[in-house]
Amino acid sequence: MAGQSRVLRAGVRTSAAIACVAGFALGFSPDTQARVTQMSLGAPTFPYGNATFGNVGQYEQLDGFAKGEIDPKDPRNAVIQDIELAPRNARGMVEYSTQVSILRPVNMSRGNRTMLFEIVNRGNKLDPGFYNVGATATNPGDGFLENQGFTLVWAGWQADLSPSPSLVTMSAPILRQSNGSPITGPVRSEFVLNRLPEPTATTTSTQSILAGSSSNTLGYPTVTLNNWRDTLTMRVHQDDPRVAIPNDEWAYADCSITPFPGVRNPQKVCLKAGFDTNHIYELLYTAKDPIVMGLGLAAIRDVGSFLRHASTDDAGAPNPLAGEIKWSLLNGISQSGRLLRTYLQLGFNQDLQSRKVFDGMQPHIGSVRNYINVRFAQPGRLAGTQHTEKQYPGPEGPLTYGRSFDPFSRDESGLLDRCEESGTCPKIVHTMSDIEYWESSGAFDTVDPRGIQDLRLPQTVRIYQFSSTQHGGFSPVAPLPTSTGICEQLPNVNSYTYNIRALLVALRNWVAEGIDPPPSSYSSLAGKTLVPPELVAFPSIPKVTGPQGIWNTRLVYQRGHRYDADDVSGIISNEPPVPRDEYPTLLPQVDADGNDVDGVASVTLLAPLGTYTGWNVRRTGFSQGDACDLTGSYIPFALTREQREESGDTRRSLQERYRNLAGYTAKAKTAAAHLVRLGYLLPADKAAAIASAVSQAQQAGLPLHETDD
Repeated sequence: MAGQSRVLRAGVRTSAAIACVAGFALGFSPDTQARVTQMSLGAPTFPYGNATFGNVGQYEQLDGFAKGEIDPKDPRNAVIQDIELAPRNARGMVEYSTQVSILRPVNMSRGNRTMLFEIVNRGNKLDPGFYNVGATATNPGDGFLENQGFTLVWAGWQADLSPSPSLVTMSAPILRQSNGSPITGPVRSEFVLNRLPEPTATTTSTQSILAGSSSNTLGYPTVTLNNWRDTLTMRVHQDDPRVAIPNDEWAYADCSITPFPGVRNPQKVCLKAGFDTNHIYELLYTAKDPIVMGLGLAAIRDVGSFLRHASTDDAGAPNPLAGEIKWSLLNGISQSGRLLRTYLQLGFNQDLQSRKVFDGMQPHIGSVRNYINVRFAQPGRLAGTQHTEKQYPGPEGPLTYGRSFDPFSRDESGLLDRCEESGTCPKIVHTMSDIEYWESSGAFDTVDPRGIQDLRLPQTVRIYQFSSTQHGGFSPVAPLPTSTGICEQLPNVNSYTYNIRALLVALRNWVAEGIDPPPSSYSSLAGKTLVPPELVAFPSIPKVTGPQGIWNTRLVYQRGHRYDADDVSGIISNEPPVPRDEYPTLLPQVDADGNDVDGVASVTLLAPLGTYTGWNVRRTGFSQGDACDLTGSYIPFALTREQREESGDTRRSLQERYRNLAGYTAKAKTAAAHLVRLGYLLPADKAAAIASAVSQAQQAGLPLHETDD
């Protein structure tokens, strides 16, 4: 199948080039092939009131929708799964509609002329609260993005989200047979509960039919409310045998108000005994009404191209950014970072006039790809951790930007193959936390699939590992946590906020000014800082379960002959998938404290208050012993030598390291100056990064003045 898929992809790319040349030769306008046909935005609102930002001034927000249509016969759209079966309008086009939101300077001439287009995460805008320290929905916090002068843009792409005023959603057609009857197929759903609806509850009765991390979606309905052909199983740990739940103990129903068997519902699952937090539940069923989910990739392309290049829509309504945008960046965080890599690999950074859509991209904490371009796609899934949703598509190769040889598929390819052929590759600043190594094959973004050599990065790519950090980061102004939640250890408090802000500015300067960003920095085989799991030298710490066996292994699955693993596209027929082979596992090496020895450090890591890891362990009642998914650990140092010796902790205490708060502050200042010199910290953020680290030291108990140790 891999060889066949390579031939098909090459054919699509060659046909696209021929069609483009032929179109211009015959005088056809590329605008007639596919485009945003309508852009309708409401009157400006002012989410931050009269607040002004440096020299940029006040910001305003425009909200509305865009309608688009694509030609299913255009080879550049042919990669969209099932596009040839999608319903068409009178012109033979496939239509979609997406919400659009724009936050821009009132006086655009004061901005930096750069569009930062964020791929929303399950319909949520993340950038304002991610880059702006202390931000809320109505408070810009420190206003970092606005002070930089970015024009922020969001558009929906995930077409299975439920309509909601708080979400940026998209509408795409449902597939039907030519006679109007439903299209059906096998679907696998997984439910993992990390909390219960009420503090006193031990179970919950009802789940949406997809549930899990596919939040904000109703899911594909079952073809029949009779469950006798379907299977619901449970297991405590990922690798435990599945235990079947008798079919008379569960139903397609909502039991949240009416007790079991509840109110019949084709998009709900009710378990008589209730779903608890100590099991993985897996449902295998026959679903109907798949959505042409891959149209979300076209929506990002077409909305991004329209806002950058068009003057008006078909009805003459003006493009609100016409003539104002010189450079365009695309970023995505987590699910959206994986989607960005899929968008790039499937060739969507070439618009329908063969132009580059985005000049630069920043995929963050998305080391694999997204499960969007498959019939019955579930793009909200995690693409797998050691405990949760491990077997969903996404981790298949290629993971590298440049070409690499995969010994299992016998394929040599890379994420940049299509854009290199069309001359539309962006500059890329790829960033990831430590958890991407432990849970999402992050090492293989830079290492060949056999795990034997580091690969040379393409000249247009930089990769940065935020050392000893967790997936979603930690706010630099948040108090130290006191609760471990579902994990055995406290969550990781080593913030990378100020590092990623510096690298976003570096990407913008690379694109706009031609200034090279700082050198890539990540764990490597050559540096002996990337090692097999058994060689990770994590120290023995009292009352801490070590990381043995909680890393996620990357497997090769057989999903059926109509599934193209190279493109994470097609139709899946094997559910659950059949594991065939296993890739090697490589993890960052650590020092005597258990902290990463390579990658981009923060001020906090250079002046540590404890051990910061990219893993944590689930506690009792939550499948104890498995990985705590996307949460890392903060394991504080003892305050004094006597305390650590009494507990048996070999890590030096805070007072042994810094003596007092003044000593710690001096260390933090030295660390911040070092990071500024390297380009991993903005000079304007230096004082805030120091203050954040010192605040944590105060909370950790370091005394203000000298004390005897």
